[in-house]
Amino acid sequence: MIALLCTALLSLTLASSVHSDTNSTASTPVYTAETELGDQNRVFASRGSNITLPCRLHRQHGMSFGRMGMRIKWTKLSADGSLEEDVLVSMGFHKKSYGSFLGRVHLLEADDNDASLLINDVSLDDMGKFSCEVIDGMDDVIHEVTLEVQGVVFPYSPRLGRYNLNFHDAEQACLDQDSVVASFDQLYEAWRSGLDWCNAGWLTDGSVQYPITNPRGACGGVNSGAGLRNYGQRDKSKSRYDVFCFTSALNGHFYWLVQPDKLTFNEAVQACQDDGAEIAKVGQMYAAWKLNGYDRCDSGWLADGSVRYPISRPRRNCSPTEAAVRFVGFPDKKQKLFGVYCFKGQQ
Repeated sequence: MIALLCTALLSLTLASSVHSDTNSTASTPVYTAETELGDQNRVFASRGSNITLPCRLHRQHGMSFGRMGMRIKWTKLSADGSLEEDVLVSMGFHKKSYGSFLGRVHLLEADDNDASLLINDVSLDDMGKFSCEVIDGMDDVIHEVTLEVQGVVFPYSPRLGRYNLNFHDAEQACLDQDSVVASFDQLYEAWRSGLDWCNAGWLTDGSVQYPITNPRGACGGVNSGAGLRNYGQRDKSKSRYDVFCFTSALNGHFYWLVQPDKLTFNEAVQACQDDGAEIAKVGQMYAAWKLNGYDRCDSGWLADGSVRYPISRPRRNCSPTEAAVRFVGFPDKKQKLFGVYCFKGQQ
């Protein structure tokens, strides 16, 4: 009898150091499957880092598969578990990776018992549940591994206003802002960290929810208690809500572009390009603010046409009651009233 222990857990933390600009690169430790981890213990991956998903065979009675006769298959499961995406298949000397994992995944192969998967340059799309299957003759052993990425959840609605996104629009809206649709677990952790938002938004499993830390009449009632308000599953094509997005550590440099004059939106886009950068996205501002403590009390254009500013040190006239990314609105793009935040990706 062959037992397969394959355990990988990841977690979500938020750094709080303050910098006037941010240029962030993170590294990830490697964990082996022998590590005994409780359900509440997690390890970390950061966007752009390398991570090993452990999958190790524990043999009994001296039995050995041998690499040449052993088939290893890694797949990634969709949020609701209904679909599988091939990641890597190995049979002896023949190995093949697929899709977005092409060229980024390898088997660790420390010895004949090791089926661990190394993922290079972790992306937001890599988050989720993976399946490790090892087949040898009549033996077929499967275990699942969960990969999460360190980051921040933020609510998002487009220029059209509140409750204008079906699920597919929501996915694109997050993608446009350097993020992905958040999962229930990510929203739950954000709520535990104090996120309070009274507009319902899509999550990656197709449910619609919103987090309340301060119960009040307009947000589920004063007697309903703090927690996640759940509208349940909604029609992904017809139902329209906002969305909760999730983004992670920056692979580049987020900054305020010093300019002598205020800019229209088009001038802001051009100014960033002239500086060898691009106009920053909403997700990049949230990542810089929450994960790196970015703080600036100047309203600036972002790529979606909104105007916002990040405050990590509340003070008079600059979000005096709490640290937050302050939303000014979606002004007329021809107005010369604001500066601009730029983002320069790592080369």
